[in-house]
Amino acid sequence: MTLTVSAQSSQIVLIIDDMGNKSQDAEAFSLPENIAFAILPNKALTKRFSEKAAIQHREVILHMPMESLGGVKQEQGVLLSNMSASDIVSSLQHALDSVPNAIGLNNHMGSKFTQLSFPLSVTMEFLLDKGLFFVDSRTTRYSKAQRIAEQVGVPNITRHVFLDHVVELKQIEIQFNRLIELSKKNGYAVGIAHPHPETLNFLKGHLPELKKQQITLSKLSDVLPKYTVSLPLSFKD
Repeated sequence: MTLTVSAQSSQIVLIIDDMGNKSQDAEAFSLPENIAFAILPNKALTKRFSEKAAIQHREVILHMPMESLGGVKQEQGVLLSNMSASDIVSSLQHALDSVPNAIGLNNHMGSKFTQLSFPLSVTMEFLLDKGLFFVDSRTTRYSKAQRIAEQVGVPNITRHVFLDHVVELKQIEIQFNRLIELSKKNGYAVGIAHPHPETLNFLKGHLPELKKQQITLSKLSDVLPKYTVSLPLSFKD
């Protein structure tokens, strides 16, 4: 599809992944409310964080664990590539029930799962039935998730930059600047970060700079219907 950029300022979308693991993650609630939270299912803080985000009018998506190529550090309830369709649907429903107010889903890990047509098709059919959109975290360059989402008819978008692969302020700054440049070049860009103290402190200090550069910090749903475009990516579970 062709990207149409209006005369308005370019847009940045930010998603904070891995929310709900630790009480310290709550510091992320001090970030601007246009930043979406991707909340892990079935954690002690999952429901509380989802409900608090809704009170802030902050968008929430389900951060669904999916099988990685390495098969390590996989969360309970992870979607596995050898699951039957009924097991995938059951796991998705159980996870979604634990994240009230979720309006979409993105993958947690998933470098193996997102390469496989059958389990992805089942997943996208589930999202279509529930009226949810999909954000491809792009943990592998071989992901088929967006293509299958489009075949099924699920609204979707992809991540373009991970801000904190390396949890060091200098590296976060480099990635943040890359996100800005992509947004200026293409009209928008989607970044994913995590609730590390270093990341949160950086964002609090640097997000005010966006307005000076005529960049809007937009909600995820604001750009979802408008854009489907391939941008340069990096990959990592």
